[in-house]
Amino acid sequence: MKKLVPVLFACIWLFSACSPRTATLIVMTHDSFSASEEVIRNFEEANHVDVVFLASGDSGTALNKAILNKNAPFADVFFGVDNTYLSRALDEGIFQKYNSPLLALIPDEYELDPEYSALPVDLGDVCINYDIAWFSTHDLPVPDALEDLLMPEYNNLLVVENPATSSPGLAFLLATIAEFGEDGYLDYWAALRDNGVEVVNSWEAAYYTNFSGSSGRGLQPMVVSYYSSPAAEFIFADPPVTSPPTAAITNPGTCFRQIEFVGILTGTPNRALAEKFIDYILDIQFQEDIPLQKFMNPVNLQAELPPEFLAWAKPAESPASIAPTVIASSREEWIDAWTEVVIR
Repeated sequence: MKKLVPVLFACIWLFSACSPRTATLIVMTHDSFSASEEVIRNFEEANHVDVVFLASGDSGTALNKAILNKNAPFADVFFGVDNTYLSRALDEGIFQKYNSPLLALIPDEYELDPEYSALPVDLGDVCINYDIAWFSTHDLPVPDALEDLLMPEYNNLLVVENPATSSPGLAFLLATIAEFGEDGYLDYWAALRDNGVEVVNSWEAAYYTNFSGSSGRGLQPMVVSYYSSPAAEFIFADPPVTSPPTAAITNPGTCFRQIEFVGILTGTPNRALAEKFIDYILDIQFQEDIPLQKFMNPVNLQAELPPEFLAWAKPAESPASIAPTVIASSREEWIDAWTEVVIR
């Protein structure tokens, strides 16, 4: 009996390690979700729960699955709907309201749902990235504005993603609509087409095949990507570099800001645990994990950024924005019109 006493006290002292986990929380995400194992394990141990992440395709596909199963959800929490699809998620009623106390640390400008069904988690800007060495070698100035891309000196120098198949492609289309208006964006795209813009179906193809700044073999020295891509180039460079080979154009009106949201799915039997999980991902530890896991910015004002982000991932000065309700009502019409002008 005496031999069991130290073990017993150890289990009392380290309760989370010795006590079996009694619940499971299922979190539905898009395929790009990432979090460090330690951060997730800390939540699991503190709440005696196993967190299971259910990757469900890109943002649009994952949302479609959540909507199709809203009467019998197979997850408790959904993470990853952004402001380009937010109104659709809210109109379909897939989320329960939850006014987390952690929202007090998040700027009101990121809280796009006044009913607190979808809560902001992270944000990032879709911008044009460019190959620094290419522009230096060719003694060509980097364009300052979207309209500059129509100049003949930038002929055949830009690759973009199809907005019908790519999230950054859609974000860039929205940036052009915000900049040139619904009456002018198609004229802009027609001129961009005539100036040799290259269109591919995915970010991966655009960035790793067409863009010269990443592979060094692509034909286009400009690509639609993310404001944080230069930081990623710096972090993952092999061999290491002293500065990234790419940079992002973040001048006013050249980028579109994406904000990602999380919500408790209607019908979950684990409401209390779901609330705890949302509080956790809005709090400091999870928020400070976001930059180097998802290459997005945290929304919590108290979260500190890693030095790589401070140096090489500067958000846009005045990003373009369109109200989620406007996007929801016109998104498919805009994409169809774009397809007619640019692809067909």
